[in-house]
Amino acid sequence: MKHSIALMAVIGCLMLFSLQTVSAGSLLERFKERRAERLNQDNEALFTESSDAAAFANDHITVRHNIAYGDDKLQQLDSYAPRQLQQPAPVVVVVHGGAWRIGDKASSNVVVNKVKRWVPQGIVFISVNYRMLPDAAPAVQAADVAKAVAYVQQHATEFQIDPHQLVLMGHSAGAHLISLLATDVSLQQRYQVKPWLATVALDSAAYDVVEIMGRSHYRFYDAAFGKDMAYWQQNSPKLQMKGKIAPFLAVCSSKRPDKPCEQAEAFVTQAKALGSTATLMPEAMTHKEINRDVGVAMPYTTDIEHFLSQQSERWAQRLQPRKP
Repeated sequence: MKHSIALMAVIGCLMLFSLQTVSAGSLLERFKERRAERLNQDNEALFTESSDAAAFANDHITVRHNIAYGDDKLQQLDSYAPRQLQQPAPVVVVVHGGAWRIGDKASSNVVVNKVKRWVPQGIVFISVNYRMLPDAAPAVQAADVAKAVAYVQQHATEFQIDPHQLVLMGHSAGAHLISLLATDVSLQQRYQVKPWLATVALDSAAYDVVEIMGRSHYRFYDAAFGKDMAYWQQNSPKLQMKGKIAPFLAVCSSKRPDKPCEQAEAFVTQAKALGSTATLMPEAMTHKEINRDVGVAMPYTTDIEHFLSQQSERWAQRLQPRKP
């Protein structure tokens, strides 16, 4: 009897130890996941210092803020242009990131280095705001981006741009939105978006939302995409891509714990299979750096410029090779 009691006590201790070990392991995994999520959200929280006209006063740049492309106060864009343009210029239209819920078109990470690098070279830079969560879901945001691009194309004379030389660029959630516009032909048609020259997606991790939602993922994806698989499919650039798209550069961080380069590579592979020009560009940079450092004199910037120069002679003329 004593032996039985002792044996039961030992078994109980082992079971308790096992439960504690499992619990500790589970807590450790949850801690790691929460930490990774916080890091990612910190990267999403872009700087929001205003880049007003005074910031570029000595750079011969004309800045126009808050040009309305729609009725909502967030349906606005900013234009940065060389003060003296002799002919319609190439243009880059940029869409900010921020987990579909934060961010601003005037954020320094979005604007400063890109404008200082490219506008003096005779390139117009336009930065777009759009409605965000919780008021506007990603599909509505993508529609806002489509509307903004169409507005820029339709007002080419006002902006002094060549609409055939338009490059669409976005970071993070903004990269997802421009990728969705690039692949969803019905969205382009609905807002009368005409073909553009090329697309540069800066570190999107959301090319296939269905795949993301079917595995462990950051909680902000739930806030953005909900529980409806049909909605996941509707907002997945990879799943919306049915044919050839404009030349596409997918920049991705090889340092992020959620491995965005895996989805970017799958997207690029599919685009190539459908006859598109598509390039994967992994970078050992953080999510924030991939956005902020476009325009800094370094190989990263010149690699992006090389891609753009390959798309047209006009861009090649503006982006003469410069030492990083």
